Amino acid sequence: EMARNFANKVWNASRFVLMNLTIDRCELPAAEKLEREDKWILSRLNKLIKEVTENLESYEIGVASAKVYDFLWDTFCDWYIELTKTRLNGEDREANLTAQNVLCYTLIQLLKLLHPFMPFITEEIYQALPHGDEFIMTSAWPEYREDLDFPQEESAMESVMETIGAIRARRA
Repeated sequence: EMARNFANKVWNASRFVLMNLTIDRCELPAAEKLEREDKWILSRLNKLIKEVTENLESYEIGVASAKVYDFLWDTFCDWYIELTKTRLNGEDREANLTAQNVLCYTLIQLLKLLHPFMPFITEEIYQALPHGDEFIMTSAWPEYREDLDFPQEESAMESVMETIGAIRARRA
């Protein structure tokens, strides 16, 4: 049941991204054009790539899959997608394109990380996204990139998320 719910979450998140894409090619904008939440998700994704790669190389398959699961469910779906909705629906074309590119890039990298665990659904979604490779299986494995490490923005977003969490807890 948990796996079914997760597959459904991946599918629905991908549908949301696809419904909001108007780009033909997925390219990350220059760092100065990225919003704080963009830098936060890219920095977190970058760390995830490094950790999952290390876990898989150490045959810690359960740990690797759990990390991707948690990131996709909590970080990507519950936070980042929600944070981009205003830019996707807003009037600022540059902010809209930046959000689209970061959403697309993040989803593609997550699909590549998920591919060893869920090959059929990840390949199906990958084929619908703008990408340069014929198949996800033959595409390059995601690699850690130092230029996508934004510790200050990551820390600032964590503070914002803690504040929102405290407000939600207080309301409850």
